[in-house]
Amino acid sequence: MTTADSGRRVLLLALVFALLGCALVVRLGYWQVSQRDRLVASAREQIYSQSEEPSRRGDIYDRSGTILLAGTVTRERLIASGQQLDPGQRGELVQLLMPILALDPDAAVALQAKLDTERPYLVLATDLTPSTAETIRSAVDLAGIPGITFETTYTRDYQPGGAPGVSLAAQLLGFVNASGTGQYGVEQRYQDVLAGTPRVVEADKDATGQPIVATERTISPGAPGEDLRLTLDASLQLAAEQEVLAAQIADRADSVSVVVMDPYSGEVYADASYPSYDANSYAATADADASRFLDPVVSQVYEPGSVFKMLTTIAALETGTSSLQSVYRDPGHLVLDNGQARIQDFDGRNLGNITLLDAIAKSRNVVAAQVAFKLGSSLQASSKILHDVWTRFGFGAPTGIDVAGEVGGLVNDPTISAWRQIDLANGSFGQGVAVTPIQLAAAYAAMVNGGVLVQPHVVASIGGQAVAVRARGQIMDASLTSMLEQVMTHVVSIDAYRADVQGTGFWVGGKTGTAQIWSPSQQRYLLYQQNFSFVGFAGRTVGHPDLIIAVKIGGARPRIGTGGALILALKPTELFRRIVTDAMTTPGLLPPLPTATDPAVAGLGG
Repeated sequence: MTTADSGRRVLLLALVFALLGCALVVRLGYWQVSQRDRLVASAREQIYSQSEEPSRRGDIYDRSGTILLAGTVTRERLIASGQQLDPGQRGELVQLLMPILALDPDAAVALQAKLDTERPYLVLATDLTPSTAETIRSAVDLAGIPGITFETTYTRDYQPGGAPGVSLAAQLLGFVNASGTGQYGVEQRYQDVLAGTPRVVEADKDATGQPIVATERTISPGAPGEDLRLTLDASLQLAAEQEVLAAQIADRADSVSVVVMDPYSGEVYADASYPSYDANSYAATADADASRFLDPVVSQVYEPGSVFKMLTTIAALETGTSSLQSVYRDPGHLVLDNGQARIQDFDGRNLGNITLLDAIAKSRNVVAAQVAFKLGSSLQASSKILHDVWTRFGFGAPTGIDVAGEVGGLVNDPTISAWRQIDLANGSFGQGVAVTPIQLAAAYAAMVNGGVLVQPHVVASIGGQAVAVRARGQIMDASLTSMLEQVMTHVVSIDAYRADVQGTGFWVGGKTGTAQIWSPSQQRYLLYQQNFSFVGFAGRTVGHPDLIIAVKIGGARPRIGTGGALILALKPTELFRRIVTDAMTTPGLLPPLPTATDPAVAGLGG
């Protein structure tokens, strides 16, 4: 081997070592730089235990700020270290706990078996009241039993409602699950505000990996949740829940819902539905019927029927194609789409010539369809005009109410899929569309407040600070309000409804609606069940509505009367009257009446 060969080999070997050195340096840099945080965290996990303790959840009050709707109560969890207990102490502990926890023999045997596992962390009991926990603490201290500790937990508590087995405003409020997270309604929508931030604590670990309480230290103190004050009135809410229960039973209905709202501010005074549930026992509801968690006022859509005729009237007045005194021929039925479709009035009667004002009051489908056909120069032009009115008044999109789970409903757009005559006719009297009661309340508020689309809301203040809520805009000329109020007061003046709403002593008006129910499984409308609605206003003085009330009796089973009339034991107009009486007599609910110079007189207040 020559000297040159030897030199080359040494050089090659040096190059290999240099490359290996560089690789090691790069690898070391990778671990020390890019992986540093992970390695440090992993090391800390082996030495320290870090945990989060939830802060006290904020309370929820009614509009007065004094009536607690949802509060947090302190509960204790009983913990034992099986390692620190000898067999005699374990048996003594079981005997001590039996009378305090009201354990039967089987439960006592199960508790003994748990202790005999000798695990260092055993949960013996949960949801103990502070007084029960103190009784146990004193007893074990007196007996000299070691290894017993308590952990503080927080549980949500809700007030009794207006029906058996339900809590007050359950579907509007929602509930808090076992992990401390708000579900549905206000609890979910304002989860971050109500929950606050948790306290973060750290402690050294013992040889078994359990935290050493004596070494516990605070990493972050956390912050308690903020309290909420709602727009809801607790006494009116309770009364409304009692009313919807009575209606649901009387009408053999699947459900009944009512929403009461200020037409100028959008404040929701009451939101009641039945069936409902007890938020204190939400787990039982989850097992039985989780659909009860949904608030029908904001989360369930339905075909509203003739309450939509007011939208058709607005379209006619705005386009100038009809006035309230325009006369139409009502033959009782119409044949459409070259004989392929047909609509008729509920009684099929030929009423002959009738004004638009009377036709809306008597809820004539045939006239509503004729009004809709006249809106534009063609079928598609008329369809677009009516659809534009719907969307302008908020249908087809969520209102933005501040609760979880709101849906936007469905209104088909004729510019995307052209309407037939039957589509426009059905739409003119509220069939073939899907809406929520809160959308109806907001739309009718705009009709009577001077054309302002208000923002429905249920939270008035957070942590004592008022929540600023702005209206969604002027959507109708204010001059139409008086004509629409005239229509609605005329509706309740006719014989069919006068007896239901008279006697309140207040200025009232509104529109009824009856609609068939589509069955997806049967692919047809149900024969013996209908949805009944009434949306209207009530005022202490003529010219100034104080309340908007939307009533829905869903899936009711009416009796068929003479001439095909549908007879309910408790009609939506009567339920409306009851709610009006409840609301108007609720102390402190309504604001002072505006003066002549107050802009609220023109519908711009609130």
